[in-house]
Amino acid sequence: MDDDDLPLAHHAARLVVEEGLEYAEAKRKAARQLTGGGRGRRAELPSDDVLEDAVREYLAIFAADTQPGELRALRELAQRWMQRVSEFRPHLGGAVWRGTATRLSSLRIDLYCDEPKMVEIAFLNQGWDFDSRGGEREGPFVLTLAAPCRALGESVTLHFIVHDADAVRGALQPDARGQSWRGDLPALNRLLAST
Repeated sequence: MDDDDLPLAHHAARLVVEEGLEYAEAKRKAARQLTGGGRGRRAELPSDDVLEDAVREYLAIFAADTQPGELRALRELAQRWMQRVSEFRPHLGGAVWRGTATRLSSLRIDLYCDEPKMVEIAFLNQGWDFDSRGGEREGPFVLTLAAPCRALGESVTLHFIVHDADAVRGALQPDARGQSWRGDLPALNRLLAST
């Protein structure tokens, strides 16, 4: 991506941080806004790596005093929930794992088991209020709930994405820079201990 495309990445980064948008949605919205609604002109969307760099830069400039505390609160919340669902081999992903999360970010926890309905039954048995979607042809099975986060003084959305048990083998594949896209509970514990 050349320097002419960086304004789109920077605009998308602002949307990620200030509105809590996921990367794909932020890139599309930034492109629409910068091209006047997309009439006739299509912008090249930045890669996730370029956008993540722009998000880190934005956070360093505009949220350096608040973001580290918010990230820690979200990671501690993820830690508690990963302990609760430990039987499904949870792995934390997304902005909370990668270190770019703010109080507007949701938690993304990947679960691995033989039968997605086992997770749903476990959630029902715990009395957790959740929504479910997906499965089979509709994409991955996702359970979503809101959990209070005392440190932030508000609820946080948690998305549990259920994968086939065998998919855990590829879960820790690194990105092009050698960083992992997700980590298990021991890896999260090490992150928390180092900050």
